Amino acid sequence: MYSLTQLPGWEKLVAHRQQNQSLHMRQLFQEDSQRFSGYSLRLPGLLFDYSKNIVTRETMDLLLHLARQCGLDEKISSMFSGKRINVTEKRAVYHVALRNRSNRPMCVDGVDQMPAVNLVLGQMRRFCDRVRSGDWKGYTGRRITDVVNIGIGGSDLGPSMACEALRPFADTCLRAHFVSNVDATHLVETLKKLDPETTLFLVASKTFTTQETLTNAHSARRWFLEAGASESDIARHFVAISTNEQAVKAFGIDPENMFVFWDWVGGRYSLWSSIGLSIALYLGMDRFEELLEGAHVMDEHFRTEPLAGNIPVIMALLGIWHTNFMEYASQVILPYDQYLHRFPAYLQQADMESNGKSVTMDGNRVDYHTGALVWGEPGTNGQHAFFQLLHQGTRIVPADFIASARSQNPLGDHHPILLSNVLAQSRALMMGCTRQEARLALEGQGLEGEALESMVEHKVFEGNRPSNTLLFEEMTPRNLGMLIALYEHKIFVQGAIWNINPFDQWGVELGKKLASEILPQLKGQSKGALSDSSTRGLIDWCMERR
Repeated sequence: MYSLTQLPGWEKLVAHRQQNQSLHMRQLFQEDSQRFSGYSLRLPGLLFDYSKNIVTRETMDLLLHLARQCGLDEKISSMFSGKRINVTEKRAVYHVALRNRSNRPMCVDGVDQMPAVNLVLGQMRRFCDRVRSGDWKGYTGRRITDVVNIGIGGSDLGPSMACEALRPFADTCLRAHFVSNVDATHLVETLKKLDPETTLFLVASKTFTTQETLTNAHSARRWFLEAGASESDIARHFVAISTNEQAVKAFGIDPENMFVFWDWVGGRYSLWSSIGLSIALYLGMDRFEELLEGAHVMDEHFRTEPLAGNIPVIMALLGIWHTNFMEYASQVILPYDQYLHRFPAYLQQADMESNGKSVTMDGNRVDYHTGALVWGEPGTNGQHAFFQLLHQGTRIVPADFIASARSQNPLGDHHPILLSNVLAQSRALMMGCTRQEARLALEGQGLEGEALESMVEHKVFEGNRPSNTLLFEEMTPRNLGMLIALYEHKIFVQGAIWNINPFDQWGVELGKKLASEILPQLKGQSKGALSDSSTRGLIDWCMERR
């Protein structure tokens, strides 16, 4: 293993940053009239523009050199060859096999995983066709009209985001709902709108022991039975996405209606598996496979394209530059597409749960920052909320703008106005507004003397605030698959360079363990012996008022 900050490539980047502290993007664009063409990459249906970053060709060459010193090519190969790169859990990381539309063999420990993947895809297709056609009926003989996915984390965020993003491609035969929060409000408010006779529940939990998911599932089961159904009717209204057949049977679900996936499918990378059953039901299996095809296009690009022209690699290296050398702490995701309003939340888990680590693969503490704070909202709403900080705040926040050239809902001038805002905001972040420009603008408004001088400083924008722009022809299932896979691979590359494991989440496990110790005390079953007075006092306060 290597010490990242001791690598020659790291040291050269530190020196390069110090030598270019006064560099401004205005200058870069003035010196290079072809900067856009030199700092943008394309795939069919996708344009990635990274010209509005404070980087030169030397910067990019140094970042690529660092990536090679970290063995990035070999690490990419290891993932695609099914090696157990999740070292703390001793698992392969093989979500790329789930969307391997070439169907070439993809092996773990010498065993081709594609026959099993194809078997589950076939099972999903048969089930979706039956439900969507009305052949699968509820216990009273009525067809299913509503599907409720009960899961949490990767079993919720990916499917719910994808269903919302691709709502224009759904039809009227089924409505999709998602319940994740153990707060009863989430389940209760969802069930208020539903008829037990026409509702199908998908219980998504690999182990079938996840506390939040099983609590919600058992409450949904009671709601169903209290409406007049019998135990034998559960099999018509509940299916499981799990690997724990015994627990699934105990719940009352027919094992024939259990959709499996494998230990090499991480939760936050699982929407491509049977966890995506809600997507397939909502859109139809053909559309779900288009989603897989788009991801496969990005997989092949990532696997075969040299690093210098590799979109996920370049995006990841820009993130390394921002996090470790420019010392920017966060990353804002700005989809200018209302259907993508859940995409920032999805990326929060994908990125922050993956790379929020402080220990290297060999167990040493890192001496550099890992992971960015990921957040965001759709445009143009964000412009009237937090863009003020992006433009004139003391913290610089790199931005990813995401938009499509064509709207799913063309209406008057709405889409040209939307696109004009995307392009204007990225330009404004880059250019800013100098004192001279601010003064001229104020003079043009008729201000002069003290009134003008008192306003100039308030109108100054430093600019030089970096952004990427991702433009799609249209947000189709295929292009959404490309977009999601792009960010997945970006996250992988950053973890590879930081020498951390992006595929475990031990911090999440600690919270689960402590919650299990506190729960009996909140239920009055145990006094417990917690070590801190704050937790004890909070428990007592709640118990007194319950």
